[in-house]
Amino acid sequence: MRFDVLTLFPEMIESHFAFSIMKRAVESGIIKVNTINPRDFTLDKHRKVDDTPYGGGAGMVLMPQPYVDAYESIEKIENSITVMLSPQGEPLCEKVVKELADFEQIICLCGHYEGFDERIREIIKPKEISIGDFVLTGGELPALCLIDAVSRKLEGTLGKIESAQDDSFSDGLLEYPQYTKPREYRGFKVPEVLLNGNHKEINEFRQQQRILRTKLKRPDLLK
Repeated sequence: MRFDVLTLFPEMIESHFAFSIMKRAVESGIIKVNTINPRDFTLDKHRKVDDTPYGGGAGMVLMPQPYVDAYESIEKIENSITVMLSPQGEPLCEKVVKELADFEQIICLCGHYEGFDERIREIIKPKEISIGDFVLTGGELPALCLIDAVSRKLEGTLGKIESAQDDSFSDGLLEYPQYTKPREYRGFKVPEVLLNGNHKEINEFRQQQRILRTKLKRPDLLK
């Protein structure tokens, strides 16, 4: 999987892949992450990428020329999709993550300030995705959330693909509670069923806990 990220702050993206699971995924060749800075495609010496909005209003709007030129500089493969991280987009959920994992290239557009000049949308025609009903200062954090979630679906990222099969939302339910050593801590004990070695009973217990947790914490998912 190849991720190409258009961002004014490439360091924010690159630093995420210097640690832990994502670092191993890059080093093993499971994913490749490129950053493209629209400032490198401006036509003036000040590398200006934003300007005041027509019609008035607070803030600055990202200009179409640097972003469109930066986007068109990317080498695209056939099985590719372009995503704009935007609070106006479709919510990023398990279903969307699985759909994105079927592509070989994902191009992410990260906005800033008061957002994109509308002509960027009209020319590039990206799929818009939101990570929630709130607004951030830029699209880098949503892009990292998307890349991280999609990368978990790729074979080899987690060592064993089975590691993601019982994640929260993998089948519409939340994950069951997890325990490790010691068997008792401050009066709280590990449930006995997890200690008896009977995998059928363990699986039944875990499924019951998934349903119970979902009912208590996210009853909307059970609909």
